[in-house]
Formats: sequence, structure tokens, C-alpha cells
Amino acid sequence: MSFVMGHVFVLLTVVFTAYGQLVLKSRILRAGVLPPDLHEKIFFIFKLFLDPWVLTALGSAFLASLCWMAAMTRLPLSYAYPFTSLSFVIVLILSSILLNEPITLAKTLGLVFIILGIVIVSLEKI
Repeated sequence: MSFVMGHVFVLLTVVFTAYGQLVLKSRILRAGVLPPDLHEKIFFIFKLFLDPWVLTALGSAFLASLCWMAAMTRLPLSYAYPFTSLSFVIVLILSSILLNEPITLAKTLGLVFIILGIVIVSLEKI
């Protein structure tokens, strides 16, 4: 059961991480380009920080950290860490769907290698 819960915590880490990245990008797209002036940059970042959606993304990063700590109590780091690269897979697919970002051949090949790496690592007995 501890082994299964370790994987659940890793999966939650990946989900919370991907959520945070997608929300941050969507809110930054809405806010516009970072201004050149230092004072304007500070105001821009401060305004983003007060955005409720950005706050949920920051909270999601915190929850991801808590889940990761829980996963580390159940799985070896060298086994669990490669699974965090699944966030790349989720972010690429959802950024295409939600943010209209292109999925190129290079990105697709990269994801294939990530998934193959995870499969190979998961075959190792722990």
C-alpha cells in the first residue's frame, strides 16, 4: 500500500505542477508583456501576484511540494523523480488545447523519449 500511495503522491505532484504552469501562462498572456521600466515591472509583477488565479497557481505549487515530500517518504528519489517529467507531457497537450500553442514534430519526439524513459525507469525493481 505504501508503494501505491507513493505513486499517488507523485501523480498529485505532477497534476499540481502542470495546473500551476498552465494557469500562470494563461494569466500572463492576459496581462501582456513585461514592461521595460523597472518601476513598471514591479507594478506588473505585483498586479499579477494579486490575481486570484495566480494565487491558486502559487498554492498549487505549494501543494505539489507537500505531495512530493509525502512521495519521498515512500519511494526512492532515483525511481520517483523521472515520473515528474510527466508534467511536460500534460503541459504540452493542455497548452495546445487551452492556449492554442503548436505541437511540433520535435516536441512530439521529445515526449516520446520522455515516456520511454519513464517506462524504462519504472521497470526497475525498488
